[in-house]
Amino acid sequence: MKHGARNDIPAEVVEIKRGSVMAQVEARIVGTDYRISSVMTVDSLDELALKGGDRVHVIAKAVNVLLVKP
Repeated sequence: MKHGARNDIPAEVVEIKRGSVMAQVEARIVGTDYRISSVMTVDSLDELALKGGDRVHVIAKAVNVLLVKP
């Protein structure tokens, strides 16, 4: 996926809190103990097929935090 954000940080999914419509995904930034969370629809979570241990890229742009599988 192409993106214009300059903040592209490798991370690993450590926790997923799934609701009926929305999900919160917590990821640990690789090489650190820092964590960052992203909120997305359950449909997006299913489309990405995210699960604990998956490697993702945290893309931060303005107030949005996106997760992208490499």
